[in-house]
Amino acid sequence: MVKLVYFAWVRERIGKGEEDIALPDDVKTAGDLIAHLASLGDEYAEALRFPEAIRVAVNQEHVEHDESIAGAREIGIFPPMTGG
Repeated sequence: MVKLVYFAWVRERIGKGEEDIALPDDVKTAGDLIAHLASLGDEYAEALRFPEAIRVAVNQEHVEHDESIAGAREIGIFPPMTGG
C-alpha cells in the first residue's frame, strides 16, 4: 500500500485529499501511476486529463514522469505551481 495525497484542483476534482491504495505490479514509474489513476473512474480521468501538466512527488521529492516510484511511502499528485 502507498499513500497518495492530492493537492489543489486535483484534490477537488477527485473529491478526496488522500487515500491508501495497492498498486498493480506494472505501475513502476510516476507516469505509470498517473495512467493507472486515470483509469479508476470519471473523477480521476477528469483530474488527470492532461497528464503532462501533473506533478509528482515521491516521499516529498519531485520526480519526473519516467522516474521509478519503487519503495514510495507517500506520493503527492498536484498541478503545476504558479506564482511569482
